[in-house]
Amino acid sequence: MKRLLLVTLLSISASTQAIAAGVILATEEYPPFSYRDGKAIKGASVEQVEKVMKDAGIDYQIAMMPWARAYNLAQTTPMSCVFTTAHSETRDPMFKWVEPLLVDRNILITRSGSGVTAKNLEEARQYTVGTQREDYTEVTLKENGFTKLDVATDFNATLRKLLNGRIDMMPISEIYFTKLKTEQPLEKVTVLSTQPMGIACEKNFPSDLLAKMQAALDKLIADGTQKTIFTRYGLNSAD
Repeated sequence: MKRLLLVTLLSISASTQAIAAGVILATEEYPPFSYRDGKAIKGASVEQVEKVMKDAGIDYQIAMMPWARAYNLAQTTPMSCVFTTAHSETRDPMFKWVEPLLVDRNILITRSGSGVTAKNLEEARQYTVGTQREDYTEVTLKENGFTKLDVATDFNATLRKLLNGRIDMMPISEIYFTKLKTEQPLEKVTVLSTQPMGIACEKNFPSDLLAKMQAALDKLIADGTQKTIFTRYGLNSAD
């Protein structure tokens, strides 16, 4: 009984310290979900995360960094999370999850006029595909037998390579592609994967804080705020 009481007190203490110290929420430059606007960090995912943390009453800070660093931080540093993170079978036991910030398909795209065509993933494997280090799509491509991979530090670097003809294809959120194709000469090739995207927290993250965050996100989705945010950024909702 004393041991149970001690464990309970330690758990309460850890949660209290977490609230006092704040949670680090790391993300990458991936517009329109997360991006810098001057000194401010904005985006469709950022707005959701900010509202979730405020409604849950948890102190926090959002930090932008290369994806590989953000992803590693959430695996190794207590009281840290990374977003917007694809929830896969491989990643499931590595984190505690708050989701979905969106449910999306990842598609392979090419620049318009490139001549790149593929009806399925088997046909797509012949091409050089760009992606980002430690990104979900890097793992997915490898699992699907893609060997001609060009790995960059961030999404924008990969997009520049595609537009400049240095790679044949790249994966992208289908929701974002709907917006991006109106701004850049790009076209869809084929579907790569479907997955929920959320906040992935370090595996020892306090369960009570996680529950508050999930409840706040559930409310945000139920009352239509998530859909409103998507619309504001020119995105189709994930319905």
